[in-house]
Amino acid sequence: MPESQKRYQYVAGQIVTAIRSGVYAPGQRLPSERDLADQYGVSRPTVREAMIALDIQGVVEPRHGSGIYVRTAAPTDPQGAELDIGPFELTEARRLFEGEAAALAAATITEEELGELEKLVEQIKEENKRKTQEERADRAFHVAVAKATRNSAIVGVIEQLWDLRYKSSLCRKILDRARSTGVRPRVDDHQRILEALRAHDSKAARKAMRDHLERVIAGLLKATELDAIERARSEVEAKRLSVRRRIIV
Repeated sequence: MPESQKRYQYVAGQIVTAIRSGVYAPGQRLPSERDLADQYGVSRPTVREAMIALDIQGVVEPRHGSGIYVRTAAPTDPQGAELDIGPFELTEARRLFEGEAAALAAATITEEELGELEKLVEQIKEENKRKTQEERADRAFHVAVAKATRNSAIVGVIEQLWDLRYKSSLCRKILDRARSTGVRPRVDDHQRILEALRAHDSKAARKAMRDHLERVIAGLLKATELDAIERARSEVEAKRLSVRRRIIV
């Protein structure tokens, strides 16, 4: 795999090459996610990102209760679209940086900053109740933790990682799918991070942040399972039909 190439792009490219060379014919079911991960020496989240990237571009299609199939249309080059970074890779980076940021913040955070985080936890609750795509309070919470380190370089890195969520079309697609299946920021996780910071316990703060982001990854994996994707699509289609009926009436 070229050093400049992302892991999911490598897997997607290999699958497109296999389709073009006739290894996988139009309409044929691809090997399982686990088998592809073993074949290409990558993680299952990487295969998941590759499959969703290829689905976005019309190369493959998920079929409920059956698997991923090659579409009849000729596949396009997966690197032609600027899909950029995926959320699993991004969240791995966040877990590394934000875990250490939380540990540093625990030693320097002020009562005023703790008060701000407490308000943000309440705002996360409100955003969750509205069931919108908003995540302003969630982002503000994590950036506030970074700011409590008193290190502008750390703040810049964490802000950039959050901004990548919106710049990458692959990341946006997967996060939107996760939200459509009911995935929301975990209030209890943020509360545990806050309590560790309030206790000025660096070890506990690091663990609380890392555990939180591990659960984010687990939530994304669950939300992007084939059944979950198909269920979300069915719900969206049902809503569209309902709207059409009301318009006709």
